[in-house]
Amino acid sequence: MDTTIETRPPAHAPTRVLRPRPTRAQAEEAVRTLLAWTGDDPDREGLRGTPDRVVRAYEEFFEGYEEDPVALLERTFEETENYNELVVLRDIRLESHCEHHIIPLIGKAHVAYLPDRRVVGISKLARLVDVFAHRLQIQEKLTAQIADTIHSVLKPRGVAVVVDAAHQCMTTRGVHKPGVSMVTSRMIGEFESSETLRRQFFAMAGMGGA
Repeated sequence: MDTTIETRPPAHAPTRVLRPRPTRAQAEEAVRTLLAWTGDDPDREGLRGTPDRVVRAYEEFFEGYEEDPVALLERTFEETENYNELVVLRDIRLESHCEHHIIPLIGKAHVAYLPDRRVVGISKLARLVDVFAHRLQIQEKLTAQIADTIHSVLKPRGVAVVVDAAHQCMTTRGVHKPGVSMVTSRMIGEFESSETLRRQFFAMAGMGGA
């Protein structure tokens, strides 16, 4: 099992260059071109509806581009009875697509933070994972985006994120190594400085041997 550990401070995200979005008709025509490139006939009965189905699937796969991850976390709760211990959401199902091959990577995320006077609804944490997963990704960047957004918006005492996923660009093509998963992590604040806290997080997330 490959492991990448990231404990450095969050880096500023690069500026994105926005391009005009192609029309739906252009997207469907691009799919037709790919079908013809494979050697098949995009006009045969079984493939006539494929461009429309592929574009609709892409709308679902990549809906994360339409959502603001920061806005998800802006509604918080301060009536916590001074709760200041770990909040852990584990085994969050994760489905994303590798930006190098547009092939699925599927796994789970474990997310934790140490509150500083306010908490956020747990469904928002799961949704945050989905927003970033539903974009073209590499796993290292996905892990950092989740952790850095929680850190930036909630301003907790610490954030920890671990992602464990299998990459079909590696299992179904290329080196063909099924059964291999990749593990990445981002530790911020007190999680970075305290081994005891990291161990507590791993235990609560069901990663006792980490």
